Amino acid sequence: MTLDLTPTPQSDQQEDISSQPVKPVSPGKSFFSELLQTILLAALLYFAIDAVFARVRVLNISMQPTLYEGNIVLVNKLAYKFSDLQTGDVVIFHDPHNPEEDFIKRLIGKPGDLVVVKNGEVYVNGNELDEPYIASEPGYAGTWQVPDNSIFVLGDNRNQSSDSHSWGFVPLTDVVGKALIVYWPLDEIKVVTHHQANTAAADFNK
Repeated sequence: MTLDLTPTPQSDQQEDISSQPVKPVSPGKSFFSELLQTILLAALLYFAIDAVFARVRVLNISMQPTLYEGNIVLVNKLAYKFSDLQTGDVVIFHDPHNPEEDFIKRLIGKPGDLVVVKNGEVYVNGNELDEPYIASEPGYAGTWQVPDNSIFVLGDNRNQSSDSHSWGFVPLTDVVGKALIVYWPLDEIKVVTHHQANTAAADFNK
């Protein structure tokens, strides 16, 4: 028996891949493409954030000692999309007489509430509010029945505030959102405190 020792040609197991020549991208074109993507992403993030948050600068002393002139407040614009208005919330709203301007005040009366100010105290549906946040007791008196689809607001600096006690109610459609934090100036950063109170109308006749 004889053996054939002639080497058998081995077939290449890998297919030949014909590659197309890659055209080099010019540095200038690559730079502008990346710049455009960055600008588009930044714009997308800006509008996404702007849809959820607003920024309001405090321009007067009406909310002292809670907020001071020059404070910049971050506002949650979706707060009342997922939760109800609460007495004691610090809210931002469009000025009913000048929609181009925003105000920030303390929410005192919700739709249907009866607000009474007398003897330096504030009552909602017969319940006296505990208000550790005010600068001083209100030096005025009055009674207000809050209409449907509106709220009644007062500044924490009661005697130095233009608010519902002088010009009336705020339509719910003018409410922008709920104050979250003071983020400017840096040495005054803080979470805005909301003092919620039980003002159920059922307590009014007690």
